[in-house]
Formats: sequence, structure tokens, C-alpha cells
Amino acid sequence: MKRFAVALTVCCMVGLLSGAAFAAEKGIVETVAEGCKKEIDTYCKDVKPGEGRVLACLYARQDKLSGRCEYALYDAASQLERVITAITYLANECRDDLKTYCSAVKPGEGRLLDCIDRNKAKVTKRCNQAIKDVGLNK
Repeated sequence: MKRFAVALTVCCMVGLLSGAAFAAEKGIVETVAEGCKKEIDTYCKDVKPGEGRVLACLYARQDKLSGRCEYALYDAASQLERVITAITYLANECRDDLKTYCSAVKPGEGRLLDCIDRNKAKVTKRCNQAIKDVGLNK
């Protein structure tokens, strides 16, 4: 269940860092929702979704989770780790471009990626390559 704690932590980080920029987040939520449907319906039906509350509910009942739910959480944690790696890589490769062209842009909800995209003729080859590498080129 150590990976479950990682999933809870990373899930919150992804929400803070990426916003709508990474569509993968939706797939991650669906993975947990489908794999843990029985547990969510049984133990967490009154929990308001968002901000990691459902994951916290599942965490509180980790001794009652089915193998299917545990696997879904493990899979979601793996997906989240890949997203965090992509965000980190992109931020590192585009750091100077973000400072130069997007310093006034509020992070979140894909605004920084939109800013880089608006300035793609001016951003470095390094940043453009990173965008391609993580599959975000529009």
C-alpha cells in the first residue's frame, strides 16, 4: 500500500501543476473510479469528489480494498509517475522560454502550455523538442 500513499500525494501534485494540460489525468481518475467502483459506492458514497477526498477515503479503508481496487490504484500511481516525469522534463527544457515569454501567466489549466504554443516560433529548439517528446505538440 506504499504505492497508494504515493498515488494520493502525486494525484494532488498533478492537479496543482498541470491543470488541463495533461489529458492523461482524466484517464487516471477513470482508472481508479472503475477499478474501485465497489469500494467507492460502499465506503465513500457520501464523499464529495475533488482535491483527493475520494482517495483519502479509500486510504482510510485500505484494509478492506479488493485486489481489483488495489491494482487500479497501483496502475494509477504508475500513470501519475509518468505524468510527473513528463511535466518535470518539460519544465526543465522550457525553463528559460517560460521565464522569457510566460512570466506573467498564471500556472494551471494549461495556460503555460498555451503561452509556449503562442510563442512557438520564438521558443528554443530544446523546448519545442520537449513538447514533441511528451506528445503535447498541437
